[in-house]
Amino acid sequence: MRAMIILLRALAVWLVIMCVEFIHGVLRAMYLAPLVGDFQARQISVLSDSLLILIIAYLFVRWIRADTIRALLMVGLVWLALTVAFELSFGPFSLGLSWERIASDYDVLHGGLLPFGLIVLTLSPLIAAKLRGFKNDMIVR
Repeated sequence: MRAMIILLRALAVWLVIMCVEFIHGVLRAMYLAPLVGDFQARQISVLSDSLLILIIAYLFVRWIRADTIRALLMVGLVWLALTVAFELSFGPFSLGLSWERIASDYDVLHGGLLPFGLIVLTLSPLIAAKLRGFKNDMIVR
């Protein structure tokens, strides 16, 4: 039951993250992409996206009630799976993005930085818990 509560709360926070990410993406397309180009704007936004995710995780980590390293990593992995699934379904089917365009964000050898953002997303509950002062003995069980 406790794991289900954590999972449902993690899902609710992920929806907050997606709303913030959607607004961030619109603003990026409207203001940053015309200045530096679409691909470079996506590269730059990985940093600001990561910061936004960390802020959201910081604000909600206590509410989620994941109080072990395992539970915090579980939340991060759930967020990762939901985000990748969302991107791979929403991008091509709702926005009409090509698979090549989506893959370019993941291609680190050619400047795609999304994998680094996904690492931050996955670790953000644990990072937020540490920043919130969760004691090691509280989260190491």
